[in-house]
Amino acid sequence: MPANLYKGQKQSVKANLKPSGKRTAKAADRRVEISAGKVKIRARLLDTPTADRVWRALPLHSTAKTWGEAIHFETHVESGREPTARTVVTPGDICFWVDDDRIIIVFGRTLISRLNECRLPRPCNLWARALDDVRVLKVVRPGEKMSVTAVGG
Repeated sequence: MPANLYKGQKQSVKANLKPSGKRTAKAADRRVEISAGKVKIRARLLDTPTADRVWRALPLHSTAKTWGEAIHFETHVESGREPTARTVVTPGDICFWVDDDRIIIVFGRTLISRLNECRLPRPCNLWARALDDVRVLKVVRPGEKMSVTAVGG
């Protein structure tokens, strides 16, 4: 189900560009909680343009999809590919799948991984780093409710 329909209304990405106190927090102080069904992990945002866009759009709500040992979910956030976008990440890297406006969190091998790597389907922007063990996401099933919310530092 599209993220904007889950919330019951479409939020304009342009509207999220307006300044507010939440949006000016120092990058090192910005933290989120990602909930997937009954599982929750915390993450610290990085100092990147995609992290800024995600932060401005919070809270996000969607439904989970799985892909090997990864979960991803649709957002209403849009972001261009950054020069540091990668296709191979490590567990705990939280990425933005630019081509499909999705957040993707890999906790192990994906369907296209080689050896023991965590390979993404396309270059994705790294925007946050998990503070908790992302392997707890193994229990998440497709269709479970997802949310990303700001939490205090």
